[in-house]
Amino acid sequence: MSPWWVAAAAALLVPIVNPNAYHLDVLTGAGLYALLALGLNVVVGFTGLLHLGYAAFFAIGAYAYALLNLHAGCPFWAGVIPAAAVAGAAGVVLGIPAMRVRGDYLAIVTLGFGEIVRIAFTNLERWTGGPNGLLGIAHPTLWIPARGLYDFGVASQPYYYLVVVMVMLTAMACLRMSRSRVGRAWAAIREDELAAACSGIDTFQLKLLAQGCGAAIAGLAGAIFAAKQGTITPDSFDFILSVMVLAMVVLGGLGSVPGAIVGALALGTLPELLRGLAQYRMLLFGAVMILMMRLRPQGLLGTGQIRREPLTDRPPHDARPA
Repeated sequence: MSPWWVAAAAALLVPIVNPNAYHLDVLTGAGLYALLALGLNVVVGFTGLLHLGYAAFFAIGAYAYALLNLHAGCPFWAGVIPAAAVAGAAGVVLGIPAMRVRGDYLAIVTLGFGEIVRIAFTNLERWTGGPNGLLGIAHPTLWIPARGLYDFGVASQPYYYLVVVMVMLTAMACLRMSRSRVGRAWAAIREDELAAACSGIDTFQLKLLAQGCGAAIAGLAGAIFAAKQGTITPDSFDFILSVMVLAMVVLGGLGSVPGAIVGALALGTLPELLRGLAQYRMLLFGAVMILMMRLRPQGLLGTGQIRREPLTDRPPHDARPA
């Protein structure tokens, strides 16, 4: 049996084995992190584009669903796809100017975009509620033949199943993309963009596609987050969130789909596991990251070789002149 099916079955059985609402809520939050990590992995892991403003697309998806629900009466199942599409379109719009720069400059541009979006949502009080955010966002509902219309409300279990299903579908889509012609072209851009361009690959269009796909996944996670919380504020989408999601992708292994999920679950649950050591929690968190990058720089499930600069300019023994 495929490890994916085993992992999916184990995830679906968790509420039966451990129905504790608090534990399920923590795992639901970690599942949302996994969605974000899968989306950022498309941009950073598959294509090699350093992005430091990824929380902006999470915010755009959350606010898009909230505004559709509050002003147009759009239910969750009808609003989640437009929310993801709006976030994906924002990713493409950002990518048109941003994808023309590389490396550190790209990181600075995306960082600035993330802060602009957060500040814009804070100041557009007429539409976004300003610092107080938006309240009264409708929770998802589901028609069940035996029970009629079921409202998710504030229960933990239905959101857990919703997030698990979304993570599984997104992971399958990411795996298919990574093994397709587009995925191989993304890998070529990641390894050597100039060589990829010389091979006939339209690097600009494919980078825009990666940016749009990653942003759409973040928008999907944002819509689920808004529906679950029932209220959103700009403070929930700060720069620290972007850094955390990037750390999850790096910890799991750049370019690895299961690695992104494992990294998100590890860093998403670690703060709760260390809650008893609240005074030293961030110190231990940082120590774990430092040790991980020192002992296994390719990540938990990464397989790529880490390039190292030569320690000396001396030629190898077999290359020395006679």
